[in-house]
Amino acid sequence: MVVENVKRWPLHVPDAQVVAARDYLTDPSFSSLRRAAVYNMCRNYRYQTTGYYVSLLAAARGHRPLPSVATLQDLRISPLIRIASEDLHKLTQRSLANIKSEEFLLSIYFGRNVATRYDRLAQALFNMFPAPFLRARFENNGSWRLQNIRAIATSEIPETHRPFIMKRARTYFSMKARPRRRLREARYDLAILVNPEEPFPPSDGHALRRFVAAARKVGIAASSITAEDAARVAEFDALFIRETTLVNHHTYRLARRAVAAGLVVIDHPDDILRCTNKVYQAELFTRHEIACPRTMVVHAGNVDQVATAVGLPCVLKRPDSSFSRGVVKAASREALEAHLTAFFQESDLIIAQEFVPSSFDWRIGVLDGRALYACRYHMAKGHWQIIGSGKHGRPEYGSVEAVEMAHVPERARRLAERAAHVIGDGLYGIDIKEVGHRFLVMEINDNPTMESGCEDGVLGNELYLAVMRCFRSRLDARGLARNAP
Repeated sequence: MVVENVKRWPLHVPDAQVVAARDYLTDPSFSSLRRAAVYNMCRNYRYQTTGYYVSLLAAARGHRPLPSVATLQDLRISPLIRIASEDLHKLTQRSLANIKSEEFLLSIYFGRNVATRYDRLAQALFNMFPAPFLRARFENNGSWRLQNIRAIATSEIPETHRPFIMKRARTYFSMKARPRRRLREARYDLAILVNPEEPFPPSDGHALRRFVAAARKVGIAASSITAEDAARVAEFDALFIRETTLVNHHTYRLARRAVAAGLVVIDHPDDILRCTNKVYQAELFTRHEIACPRTMVVHAGNVDQVATAVGLPCVLKRPDSSFSRGVVKAASREALEAHLTAFFQESDLIIAQEFVPSSFDWRIGVLDGRALYACRYHMAKGHWQIIGSGKHGRPEYGSVEAVEMAHVPERARRLAERAAHVIGDGLYGIDIKEVGHRFLVMEINDNPTMESGCEDGVLGNELYLAVMRCFRSRLDARGLARNAP
């Protein structure tokens, strides 16, 4: 814990060393320290102040500073404040509904407020802007809006809040976000982001346990975290996202923060941006001549051209659709118009695609540019998608058939690898239809489903080991890069 005046520092936290900022910046013993978490409690974080340099040098030394320089910069960027206000709009209205004044100041101490009714809002802001002590200012002009948020010094904290802060600090530092290393060979820490409440997660519990076991075999200590642990992600060496990703979502923000902190990240935020928007993919497929069904980007001015351009029936996709959700089939002009009207309520652009019926889709998993596994995703019984609506509206899935790579058509494998290449070098699920002698890419998915008994049907534990070997290889390469002259 780095402070400017050790003698005046009011908090005592067990197992934490309190260090004067000047000593941290100049004493060679701190330069040589490895794998330290540095909590920057300086009074001022402005550019080129002591507080700024503590976070800057902590990052250069391979330490994990809170706040990071990236967070300090984010707090100064007005557009990011507006984005945070928009993202938290509903939570803000619920949390501040009983406030009668036109302005409200929310103090945030390690993600909490002295009043528990503001805890969810405080935690959400702390996850967006991880800093020990924050103060957010809201204004009510018909609805509550976040106007400003900044890091504050201990001198700005009311005396009446000090007992709460001491209690909160001890609680925060007793929370073990980092896994306890059970094996001496565990060289790195991996966070696996999950959402226990997600109805259709990309990996089931058994698959997650196999990822953890595979990580252990290659010298990585892996443990699960949730969105509530977002502010602590920099305490790890790598992040593996096993929660469904979206751009306007904490998964993207967390991936972005982890990359800024120097972690190895799958899914990389660039992959989330590129894969979760079908408009982007349509443009990408055209540019790189990736074989796909006839596709058209629809807007309010070209609706009357859809039936001629892609034919009827056709498939309409919301830009952020995934795994059959947000995807509909229009068999007539009337249905086409009705579906587009509904979709335009959420997006100015929609994807219209030629309807290509098939009994199954190829799903080829590509990691680091090479095909890793393959499955046939069969359509749900009596339905044209892999997910249909069963009794009582419950989802009904088609069967998943894992296939040995030797039995996958060579043209399909090459097409999957080529399609993945235009996105990046991460982990992707490439959906391909085989129609006669044609192979057509339907979409490229980041965060592909990897469930026990499905995608691992051929490779078994080797599937999970392959992913963890990729993490280990990238972590080792990162370490060499950091130590290079």
